[in-house]
Amino acid sequence: APAELESILRSHPAVQDAAVIGVPHEFYGEAPKAFIIRKSGQTTSEEELQDFVAGQVAGYKKIEEVMFVQDIPKTASGKILRKDLKKIYA
Repeated sequence: APAELESILRSHPAVQDAAVIGVPHEFYGEAPKAFIIRKSGQTTSEEELQDFVAGQVAGYKKIEEVMFVQDIPKTASGKILRKDLKKIYA
């Protein structure tokens, strides 16, 4: 589930915030795509984050793609606006 993957990603030392949505995938039908806001002054790569998550989840939950962003759309109460993420980036 996206929340599980977001929690794992947020535990990475270079990640300030994370959001995950499902995107079309040939084999699985849908695969997770992560949107990451890096902590100030931190660097990390797509591959590093994919490996970080892969070591903690089943194969079908592995992150297919990582996009580094400046902002993650949220409601006033802090809930991720996944539909907006899909419109903007998918």
